[in-house]
Amino acid sequence: MKTHKNFTNLLLANKELAFQNKEKEKRAAELLLANDELVFQNEEKEKRAIELIEANRELLFQNQEKVKRAEELDYANQELLRVEKYQKDYIDGLEKMLYMISHEVRQPLAHLVGLSGLLEKIQTSGTLKKLLDYVRQSINALDTYTRDLTKFATNLVKKGKKRTN
Repeated sequence: MKTHKNFTNLLLANKELAFQNKEKEKRAAELLLANDELVFQNEEKEKRAIELIEANRELLFQNQEKVKRAEELDYANQELLRVEKYQKDYIDGLEKMLYMISHEVRQPLAHLVGLSGLLEKIQTSGTLKKLLDYVRQSINALDTYTRDLTKFATNLVKKGKKRTN
């Protein structure tokens, strides 16, 4: 009887072990599936990591290009400011020259025109009259030249100011 009881206990233990083995096999299969899913997820994460690294490289390249363009724009802006200053100085010089022509050259010239007119009214000899005619021609030529020069300088100033506006 004892043997039979032992045998029955062994059978029950065997059944319990068989049940536990089946459960372990189920758990092992579940773990294999979970492991396969983890492997798949890790592979996907690695792919995403590689994509992110490439995207970061592209962003770094684009940022470097933006920095280069910003430096180029800064240089161009500095060059533009330099040219604008040069143009302003040039216009200021033209305006000064225009003032000098209008006041410092034309005023004495106007005086000479007036004096030569007065001298012509005085009764003079033929030689002096010829000399006065030559002086008058020179004064008129100089007067015409200074007027033309004034117009030319005025137009340059106007053109220069249009470009700065």
